[in-house]
Amino acid sequence: MAEDQKNTTPASAPVAETAKPAAAPKTPASRVDRSFSSARIPADTGAAGKTTIADGVVAKVAGIAAREVAGVYALGGGGARAFGAIRDAINATDLSQGVKVEVGETQAAADLTIVVEYPAPIQEVADNVRAAVAGAISRLVGLEVVEVNVEVNDVHIAGSDDDHESESRVA
Repeated sequence: MAEDQKNTTPASAPVAETAKPAAAPKTPASRVDRSFSSARIPADTGAAGKTTIADGVVAKVAGIAAREVAGVYALGGGGARAFGAIRDAINATDLSQGVKVEVGETQAAADLTIVVEYPAPIQEVADNVRAAVAGAISRLVGLEVVEVNVEVNDVHIAGSDDDHESESRVA
């Protein structure tokens, strides 16, 4: 049977055709173009209308940006983090936890409460949070950021809280 599976390319075939690499199998094209291109936006920008962005949207953008900064352990004070743990347990995470925003028509201000991971330099983490939040709000929401206040509420020491939480779960 192994002889039946020999290459059956005719001997008269040109060498150039047999030297071509096999075409890669085609993957099915996505039905949706997921790129964020401005090429699909119509050029008519004179259309009337008003865009209103809810405070919660700006708070969520700020919360996501702050959580992405290295050295940030959590957002919010002690009570907010306790309620956040309950929300996480039922898969209802609040991404705007520890974030308060004031949104005007063209400007926004944000106040964040964070917990810094030990031994990260606290001032550097706060500066990085400020820059990340301001950049995300400007880029994604399109508002001018007038101020971002960062309150460092606590320092998380790896192992100390984790051991206490695991002991209380066993008891």
